[in-house]
Amino acid sequence: MPKKNIAYAEAMAEIEAIVARIESNELDVDSLSMQIKRVSELITLCRAKLYATEEEVQRIMDGLAAER
Repeated sequence: MPKKNIAYAEAMAEIEAIVARIESNELDVDSLSMQIKRVSELITLCRAKLYATEEEVQRIMDGLAAER
């Protein structure tokens, strides 16, 4: 089950840890499927955070440009 309100850096660290376990063949077939699903959830979360941040930065920049 995905954690709520996980920080971007924490999500990235978890993705990197899972990828390292996959690359070192530490996961059995049953765990592999679950871990791939978790990585997919984390990537979706990271994309959403990046998009939201991009939107916020754009609003700030637009506000600064309007002040000129």
